Amino acid sequence: MHKMPRLWLDYCQFLMDQGRITHTRRTFDRALRALPITQHSRIWPLYLRFLRSYPLPETAVRGYRRFLKLSPESAEEYIEYLKSSDRLDEAAQRLATVVNDERFVSKAGKSNYQLWHELCDLISQNPDKVQSLSVDAIIRGGLTRFTDQLGKLWCSLANYYIRSGHFEKARDVYEEAIRTVMTVRDFTQVFDSYAQFEESMIAAKMETTSELGREEEDDVDLELRLARFEQLISRRPLLLNSVLLRQNPHHVHEWHKRVALHQGRPREIINTYTEAVQTVDPFKATGKPHTLWVSFAKFYEDNGQLDDARVILEKATKVNFKQVDDLASVWCECGELELRHENYEQALRLLRKATALPARRAEYFDGSEPVQNRVYKSLKVWSMLADLEESLGTFQSTKAVYDRILDLRIATPQIVINYAMFLEEHKYFEESFKAYERGISLFKWPNVSDIWSTYLTKFIARYGGRKLERARDLFEQALDGCPPKYAKTLYLLYAQLEEEWGLARHAMAVYERATRAVEPAQQYDMFNIYIKRAAEIYGVTHTRSIYQKAIEVLSDEHAREMCLRFADMECKLGEIDRARAIYSFCSQICDPRTTGAFWQTWKEFEVRHGNDDTIREMLRIRRSVQATYNTQVNFMASQMLKVSGSATGTVSDLAPGQSGMDDMKLLEQRAEQLAAEAERDQPPRAQSKILFVRSDASREELAELAQQANPEEIELGEEEEDDEMDLEPNEVRLEQQSVPAAVFGSLKDD
Repeated sequence: MHKMPRLWLDYCQFLMDQGRITHTRRTFDRALRALPITQHSRIWPLYLRFLRSYPLPETAVRGYRRFLKLSPESAEEYIEYLKSSDRLDEAAQRLATVVNDERFVSKAGKSNYQLWHELCDLISQNPDKVQSLSVDAIIRGGLTRFTDQLGKLWCSLANYYIRSGHFEKARDVYEEAIRTVMTVRDFTQVFDSYAQFEESMIAAKMETTSELGREEEDDVDLELRLARFEQLISRRPLLLNSVLLRQNPHHVHEWHKRVALHQGRPREIINTYTEAVQTVDPFKATGKPHTLWVSFAKFYEDNGQLDDARVILEKATKVNFKQVDDLASVWCECGELELRHENYEQALRLLRKATALPARRAEYFDGSEPVQNRVYKSLKVWSMLADLEESLGTFQSTKAVYDRILDLRIATPQIVINYAMFLEEHKYFEESFKAYERGISLFKWPNVSDIWSTYLTKFIARYGGRKLERARDLFEQALDGCPPKYAKTLYLLYAQLEEEWGLARHAMAVYERATRAVEPAQQYDMFNIYIKRAAEIYGVTHTRSIYQKAIEVLSDEHAREMCLRFADMECKLGEIDRARAIYSFCSQICDPRTTGAFWQTWKEFEVRHGNDDTIREMLRIRRSVQATYNTQVNFMASQMLKVSGSATGTVSDLAPGQSGMDDMKLLEQRAEQLAAEAERDQPPRAQSKILFVRSDASREELAELAQQANPEEIELGEEEEDDEMDLEPNEVRLEQQSVPAAVFGSLKDD
């Protein structure tokens, strides 16, 4: 039965309980030799527990080595035992073997980086106990494998040298780490560890000096350490900037920040600018690379070295920038440099050179061509050249520059206006008008709006009514295709021309066209101007057709205002019937609940000019209009909410103290309120005057109005209501029926 593992397990457990170590070990060995290898997994757990239970590390190590041949995936358990038994050298070797084995899978679920980090901590914190491994080579190998965790690995390597007593070597490691890390996080870890190391060195030196006494050499050493620590702290912004530039060496803003950090040190500033312009690739740059060249030249200029500044800018003009605007800015800076030092002729020569036609022409946005072949179409350079020509050049040279801008089709509306104004200042009026015409041919609406406005204003100011037909042609040309947004200004200018120099009927025709051409939001203002001008020119009666057209076209709100003004005008003219007809027409778009001002105006009109019948007709129209608007209960509820001052809530919110009332009762109360308001609206009785409204008719009409307040009310039959009212709340109606005689039996006779 020596092939039975259960017997061997019981036997070994029995010997373990007896404490016979050697006999037990040999029995475990006999069991492993006797059992097939497929059953060794049942013996080894007990065997390993036996080896760990006694302080015999050599025996346990030998046993674990045999066990790992059977189960190499259990290496972590062996490593933990070696750490606990202080055999760190072999533990480091085993851990290094595990880390280098790509097929190894941790039973504890640890990643390869976690195992590597454990190895780094183990060998860096115990340099005197781990002798068989090259710590420097192992950690530097990790630096190439785990590039996202460089900070921790560099700190582990420096910690190894610190614990080994090689402080200068540790300082070299920190410096190398600071110069090579690529992220701010890693830099922060390394720098904080470096600063802590320097502080600990200073503290240790001060403690040693206080214990052993101060000597001159100790003072020098302490001053050296303090100076080194201060220099490290002062270098931090520059070191951090270096990290950011290693991330993206083409970041223009970071180069400017680096120059600012060297403030007061000209040599470092020049070296930084030189390195920046050599490093930054314009096609990969973040920011505007030309600013580096401009700032470099400005630095030389501020220090009085104009020749060096010119050399820098000249080199900048030969750089293949990504954008034409960058090269144009460099050329403009060249001109401004000469202007600041009053070299006006040189500035003109430079800008003329920049705008000269290249040997090979190219389109402005053609990326396949270098920017030097495209800068001749840069508006920035041409604009500066035009300004300089106006100030320093002749009339012909300035005119040639503006003509060249228009020929290249790079002008803006402002350039066109500037050109025309320049010609006008020199009394070349027709030439200025030709410039406007050329600008109009270059642009479409809405960009051409400013050109047309300026052109027409200048033309009218120049010729007035002497060239009326030409002015009319210009206005018609401007209005052809003009968007409604920009039409109002042109139409008013056109009408003003006709009023001052043309015919009144032409002016009225222009105003009439304007009311149709402008935006709906501007129609009301346009009609007001039209009515005012028509009244001044032709008289008030001529405005009737305009009022009618306005009422048809405008929105309800503006049409209501037009009706009131129209009716007021008719009253002033004595046309009472016309005014009443206008009020009657306007009433169809006036809800009595929201437009009380209109109805009050009409009421005052009837009191002044009407009689009993007209007042009654006005009230009838008001009731019919109100009934038209009262077709929805929801609308009534919203109006009641508005009256009560509550912006939100349900119908029950309308009566805070009557939460038990239903919605229909609230609507009935509202109808009664409307009836009371109608009674108050009646004109007062007068003893010696005509009675305008009959008192006996008002209540029936108002009752009808209250009945119309809720057209969705359900009508119930009168008989059903009477039957329900006859029943008491607790009364139940029972059906009566005679009892059969058989139920009583012999009791019937009694």
